[in-house]
Amino acid sequence: MLREKSRLEKRLELIHNLEREESDIKALLDLADDPEFLSELSQRVPAFVETVQTFELEEILSDDKSDSPAILEIHPGAGGTESQDWAQILLRMYLRWAERHKMTIEVIDIQPGDEAGIKSATVLFRGEYAFGYLAAESGIHRLVRISPFDANKRRHTSFSSVFVYPELDDDVQVEIRDEDIRIDTFRASSAGGQHVNKTSSAIRLTHMPSGIVISSQNERSQLQNREMAFKVLKAKLYELEQKKKKEALDQISGAQNKKEIGWGHQIRSYVLQPYQMIKDHRTGLETGKVSEVLDGDLDGLIRGFLLAKWEGTLPGNGQDIVLPGE
Repeated sequence: MLREKSRLEKRLELIHNLEREESDIKALLDLADDPEFLSELSQRVPAFVETVQTFELEEILSDDKSDSPAILEIHPGAGGTESQDWAQILLRMYLRWAERHKMTIEVIDIQPGDEAGIKSATVLFRGEYAFGYLAAESGIHRLVRISPFDANKRRHTSFSSVFVYPELDDDVQVEIRDEDIRIDTFRASSAGGQHVNKTSSAIRLTHMPSGIVISSQNERSQLQNREMAFKVLKAKLYELEQKKKKEALDQISGAQNKKEIGWGHQIRSYVLQPYQMIKDHRTGLETGKVSEVLDGDLDGLIRGFLLAKWEGTLPGNGQDIVLPGE
């Protein structure tokens, strides 16, 4: 209730600020013939537009799950080192994005690749609307570039999947029976000092009915890793049940569509060669700011998807939209 009260107070304050700023801008428009007032308008209108956009997003993300912490998983597709390196680039992109939004980050599990990159990663993001924003990133991500691992400097295409689900509140009940769980302990493979590497503190849970396997190795104690692994398992089982319900409805409506980590299923393409362009295939949104996006500047793409989803214009209508200012 306190969290809901705080959210409503913030929303009310934002509405009042918008009303006051709109009134001031209207007054300035009446005086726009004066260069001094015109100069002030040129500064205040962009800030007003940005505030309106913030309000729009908060309206979109006003459901009960959007403000939950987000658990994000990354898995490379086929292609060995190429895809594993791409998975690591994606991981860095999301970590940088979270830093920009002053979110706290907790690496639950990360499996390094044999030569480079990662085989998988599970990360918990805590911050304002963490799940609401990151849910826009669920899907297959495609990279086209000159491979740094190819001595002949040929162009390669790599795929990685991103899956995002909310961390559940304690009041959400998910039944996990003891007889359905197998628990294995092992020594952590990640950096963490002598304690992590010399004791069997890492935990691997296998939920046998569903086949879900959860690893946690970044906490200091076995108990902490066990608690984190069960927390992730609980969230995944909840999402699995939600997915089953959706698939049952999709089966009735004929909308069921299983996606593989490969051609034809990507939600976004990142092209580094022969030109530089990122395109979101769901919205048609394009940007040439490839380096900035890969460094965590994802807000334009996330916002474009959330607005399109809110307005009911997904999937993309074939029109290419260029980000403002480009």
